[in-house]
Order: sequence, then C-alpha cells, then structure tokens
Amino acid sequence: MTVQTFFHRRRSRFLFGFLFFSALYYGAATLVDYHLLNSFQAIPAAFAWLATNFMPTTRSMAFLPLILTKLGQTIILSITATVIAAILALALAIIGSSTTGLNRATKLLARVIASICRNIPLVAWAMILLLSFKQSDFTGFLALFFGSFGYLTRSFMELIESDATAIYEALSTTGASYLQVVLRGIIPSISASLLSWLLYMIENNIRDATLVGILTGTGIGFLFDLYYKSFRFDLAGMTTVTIIVAVVCLELLANQIRRLIR
Repeated sequence: MTVQTFFHRRRSRFLFGFLFFSALYYGAATLVDYHLLNSFQAIPAAFAWLATNFMPTTRSMAFLPLILTKLGQTIILSITATVIAAILALALAIIGSSTTGLNRATKLLARVIASICRNIPLVAWAMILLLSFKQSDFTGFLALFFGSFGYLTRSFMELIESDATAIYEALSTTGASYLQVVLRGIIPSISASLLSWLLYMIENNIRDATLVGILTGTGIGFLFDLYYKSFRFDLAGMTTVTIIVAVVCLELLANQIRRLIR
C-alpha cells in the first residue's frame, strides 16, 4: 500500500464518519424538533437569569450555619460509605481476582456481584432502597455504598491482576501461605494505588451525595431541594456555592495526598 493510498482511505473513512453522524444528528433533531441555533441564542438569557436569581444575598448568610451543618453531615456520610465499601470491595476483589482468587466459583461470584452493583445507576439504587428504608440517612448511605462497592471491586480486581501477579507468583514459590502473600506482599505493593482510588471515590461520592439527598430527603441535597421548590433561589444559590467550595477543597486535598504517597 502506497502512502497516497493510505491517506486517501483515511480521508474517505473520516468523510464517511462525518456524513454518517451528521445525518444521524439531523434525523434525531428533526424527530424531536430540536433547533441548535435557538439553543445557543437562549444561553445568554439563561446565564443572566441564574446570575440574577441564584446570587446569594445578605439574607442568605443567616442560613449559612444550617447549610454548613448539612454539608458536613453529607461529607461524613459519603466518606463513611466509601471507606466501608472500599474495605469490602478489596476483600471481594482478592478472592475474585484471576491472580488471587480462591477457585473458579469465587471468581465468578465476585465478578457477578461487582457487575450487578456497578451497572445499576446511583439514582436507581436510591429509588429502590427508598421503597424499603424510606427517607433516611441510612438510605443515602446504602445507595452510595452499593454504587461504590461495585465500582471499586472491579477496579481493585484489575489493579491486582495488572500490578500484583508477579509478586504473587514470586512469594508463592518461596513457600509463603496464601494469607502471607496477600497481607504482606500484594496489599502493601498496591497500597498507594488503593488509596488513590479511595480518594477518587470519596470526591465522586460527595458530588453524588447531593443528588442522593434530593431523592432520599437528607443532607445538603434535601436543603437544596427545599429551597428550590420554595422559590428561595438565593438560598439555593448559597447551597450550591458551599457544595462547589467543599468539593474543590477536598479535591485539592486529595491531590496533595496523592503527591505525598507517590
């Protein structure tokens, strides 16, 4: 194949892909009566409305202690759910990994459990659990727990299989027991990556906890929903600002911890 032929085929594929997705977009937009130009024209007015109505006022400052209290409860709930999920996910990942799995049954069972928990959306978890446990902090805890558990189990499995296979084989040949290999070899070797995944999940869950709170009527999400539905948009804006500040600060702290453990 000549260079000219290669680039000609590449341009043809690109043109075909562009035309295909353009036709797909046009068909979908026509079907739902969507107009892209009108959407772009509405953006300035939408941001102007947000800046006017969601801007915190001096009246909002009187509610700041209550907002910070609920935010603290949400952060603690998110951290607790994530840490417990990470501990159990690590145990399940060890017995389910292709490297350290006990047998074929445990490997299959671990992957099935992780797949079920991971592929059910967080909103669906919250709604399902809401039917059983009603509106409570425990419902929010369980929703965050199950979502984190499935995601971390799968991530930890891949981490063990990619980074700890050589360590497992080397220690096994020396006569070390299974527990010695796992506790003194594999876990210490991947501890930095485990902590990095844990920090990432905590950041993610603090953001998601707002949505869970709206559904379960708890935490900072409940306050935001209450203020928004009461048309107290300045308080809803104050709540949003505190969430953004908290998430940014926690992300900066997590990045600093990651640099220290490298």
